Amino acid sequence: MIYKPRQQKLLRWVALFLIGTFLQFLFYIPTPVLSQNSNSCSNITTPLTSEEQTYARAAWQYFVKNYQPATGFTNSTGGYPSGTLWDMGNYLMALNAARWLNLTDQADFDSRLNKFLTTLNSLKLFEDALPNKVYNAATAQMVDYGNNPLEQGIGWSALDVGRILAAFDVIRTCHPQYNEWLKGIVAKWQVARSLKDGQLFGATVLPDKKTLLVQEGRLGYEEYGARGYQLWGFSAPKAIALEPFKLVEINGVQIPVDSRDFQSTNANNYVVSESYILDGIEFGLQGELADFAARVLDVQKRRFDTTGQLTAVTEDNIDQAPYFLYNTVYANGANWATITDANQPYPQFRSISTKAAFGWRYLFPDNAYAQKVFDAVKDLRSPDDSGYYAGIYEESKQPNKALTGNTNGLILEILYYKARGNHPLIASTSASVSTGKPSENASSATPSNQPNSTGKPSENASSATPSNQPNSTGKPSENASSATPANQPNSTVTTPIATSADTSKPIEVTVAPIPPVDSPQSSSNLKLARPLTPVERRYAEAAWRYFQANYHSKSGLIDDRSDFKGATLWGLGDYLAALHAARSLDTITPKEFDQRTRHLLAALTKLPLFAGELPSRGYDTRTLQPVDYGGNPVSEGNGWSALDLGRMLAALYNLKSCHPEYTAAVDKIVLDWSYLRVVREGILSSATVTKEQDGRYLTRVNPETRLGYEEYAARAFQLWGFNLARSAVGGEYQTASVEGLKVPIQRHRTDTNSKVNQYTVSNPFVLYGLEFGLDPKMRSLFEPIFQAQAERYRRTGTLTASATTLIDRKPYTVHSTITGQGKSWVALGDDGQPVPKGRLVSTAVAFAYNALLPDNKYSQQLQEGTTDLYNPLVGFYEGFYETTGKTAVGFTSSTNSMILQSLLYNVTNRQPLIRPITTMNSLWWQTVTKGDSGRGLPNSATQQTKLTSDSSGSYWVSDSEKTHLVTGTK
Repeated sequence: MIYKPRQQKLLRWVALFLIGTFLQFLFYIPTPVLSQNSNSCSNITTPLTSEEQTYARAAWQYFVKNYQPATGFTNSTGGYPSGTLWDMGNYLMALNAARWLNLTDQADFDSRLNKFLTTLNSLKLFEDALPNKVYNAATAQMVDYGNNPLEQGIGWSALDVGRILAAFDVIRTCHPQYNEWLKGIVAKWQVARSLKDGQLFGATVLPDKKTLLVQEGRLGYEEYGARGYQLWGFSAPKAIALEPFKLVEINGVQIPVDSRDFQSTNANNYVVSESYILDGIEFGLQGELADFAARVLDVQKRRFDTTGQLTAVTEDNIDQAPYFLYNTVYANGANWATITDANQPYPQFRSISTKAAFGWRYLFPDNAYAQKVFDAVKDLRSPDDSGYYAGIYEESKQPNKALTGNTNGLILEILYYKARGNHPLIASTSASVSTGKPSENASSATPSNQPNSTGKPSENASSATPSNQPNSTGKPSENASSATPANQPNSTVTTPIATSADTSKPIEVTVAPIPPVDSPQSSSNLKLARPLTPVERRYAEAAWRYFQANYHSKSGLIDDRSDFKGATLWGLGDYLAALHAARSLDTITPKEFDQRTRHLLAALTKLPLFAGELPSRGYDTRTLQPVDYGGNPVSEGNGWSALDLGRMLAALYNLKSCHPEYTAAVDKIVLDWSYLRVVREGILSSATVTKEQDGRYLTRVNPETRLGYEEYAARAFQLWGFNLARSAVGGEYQTASVEGLKVPIQRHRTDTNSKVNQYTVSNPFVLYGLEFGLDPKMRSLFEPIFQAQAERYRRTGTLTASATTLIDRKPYTVHSTITGQGKSWVALGDDGQPVPKGRLVSTAVAFAYNALLPDNKYSQQLQEGTTDLYNPLVGFYEGFYETTGKTAVGFTSSTNSMILQSLLYNVTNRQPLIRPITTMNSLWWQTVTKGDSGRGLPNSATQQTKLTSDSSGSYWVSDSEKTHLVTGTK
């Protein structure tokens, strides 16, 4: 195409202008600045009382302890490095309040804000338009709600943008030297893309990777978010208007409710306290919003007057599944609904919200009820000075121990509002106005086929819990696989699938704990060489969270994995070991330890035994009935696992040793079992049930051959006097060359031709090392296994902690082997099929290697690569994928138990965790001495293993080996 010269000249000027504008934004590099006090912000007209100063200091400590120095961001929940723009806005508001309340000095304020804004200015944006919904607070990477890095991102939230724009306004007003910097950041964002037809629109990514714009906001939060936009010159008149709404009578009070219903918009129209509190302290309650807020407070008082239950409802994180709930006055047609973002009800977890109680108290300082509910939470602080807990559960009356930036940030904002003489933080003339009467049938602003339309973003909740969790195996598959050898005829491996049983509600069994024991000890008799460091204590508390989140308070059992209501004896052994470690580390109180231990011991007595002999391979943790590894009921059981029995026997022995007050109860349990078929001619055997072609079910008992697991279980049986010389570590092992090292793959043996599970992983060897120590024979297996992984890292740069791990998607169980099926570094599923790109770095194994080999540089690198892989509400993740670095979503008792045991090992001078029993007069040994029990008990009342020591350390060996005997505990 040919243009006239004048047109060409004009186009050149336009092009140059656009290029210049683009370069201005591209190379905008803000210069760090120091704040100068703004008189209006520093004008403290109503100083905090001494009590209020205590409240403020406690809330600020949350941000001190959750600060990420590499980015300047803070964690959204305690210890979890994730955050949304809403969380970032919370932090900016908290930081400003902390400065004027003299919780931090000017130098610290400037240092924090400069780092924060530097990182914020350099964030990768979703589609180069607006910040992603969530970022890793430690690295500033775009992530999903599992904190997994994502190149594309998952969209933006318009409500979150409104929140941070309000915070930006406070910062530029109170610290005007940051104004230009903030203007530059906002100028880089394409804020207009989140506005359409006068409303706020977020963005979400569909399964086909396309971006869909979705209207955001319902009455309360919609108006608040729009006001943040308005502060920066962006108009959203429909969003800032109150319509469409209707009035619903609740407890005699007419409550305003958004008319857009959940069924047609897929968005919750909940009524909560926080949106009105935020409006009040930041913008000042004006017009109808002031009336609405008063009604929302009054209806909560009316509920208290009627029921006697203190009420302060709003959305909050909770310290157990499902981890985030909307406690509402009204939602989706129901009064006082407590729901997830997906509208699933959880009324049993309704709570009194700390932040809501603080908000109502200071917004309505003369209201007697607001004072009453405030008094209930004002001292709800973490005992380790980590901030305020989120609230108190109505039903259990126990604290909701979730620690969040939202709760603690809002408390600081509220106290700053009070110190300013109840003067709003933002000078604004904007107000939400109603243009007509409440509407009963308002048209939907969001078509029903648009997903993820929200009243308030749930990203803060989503980061706390993984999604798409399958109904999968109830135990680590190292035990499951051995239960069903592939070379046995008619054997099957159950694939985790959804069944009709998944949707029916089982009848939960209530188990009463055993009676209180005589003279329960305040702690174990295990002596610690040193206390945990603050970082180690944080890890211990995070690992213990798994056992809090997956505890069945009626049965006393723990799920083997968080996405499956089932347990094996191996998993329950993990739990008992975790209980001991948590008590020894002072992570739990003596009372909690005693209550949980007595409950678990009682449950063990109630488990139906397979063939009246031994516990079955799996149980439903709610009903205590036998299930297979897919969770399907098997009324007669499906055999037993000698490996699982070994795990439990090791844990029960240590309970007797370190907490002897439970000895009688433990002996009663193990004397109920029959060992006639599990210990045969010095080897361990397990039972499987197979279905014949004619429909008959037959039991088959075969020797155990799982490398590492057999040796571990045999040592445990030896503690109880069983002669297992042929299963204990020793003899000759077949090896394969991996990275130039001879790695064991199988024991040379003539008693079986089984080829099942011929792969080598780290799990049993590190567990053996932690509990029994590394005797010379075990060390000869352990060292090449570890060294091969270190050598692979040296050669390829790939962190390697090969283990069996459980994940939330097919194949659900991944064996990241050192060698398997004749190949090095192959990932296998339970069916023996390769899992492409499925190799994981195991969090538990990394912790264990670092505990066992603290001076080894490679074990130190493993530890550094996995320490942040935890969710503070549900425990440590299984690990991360070698190829992508993404977190492997999955939470198990095995991983979190091993982490607790590793931490305990660190502080006991690296002594074997299993300590010897020095007295042999308990009921078990008395019964063994009597003989002829008909239960296959040992032939003599003598342990077949002993704790010994030499220059390399202490370890357990078979009693026949000549070494120095250690008789006491350290």
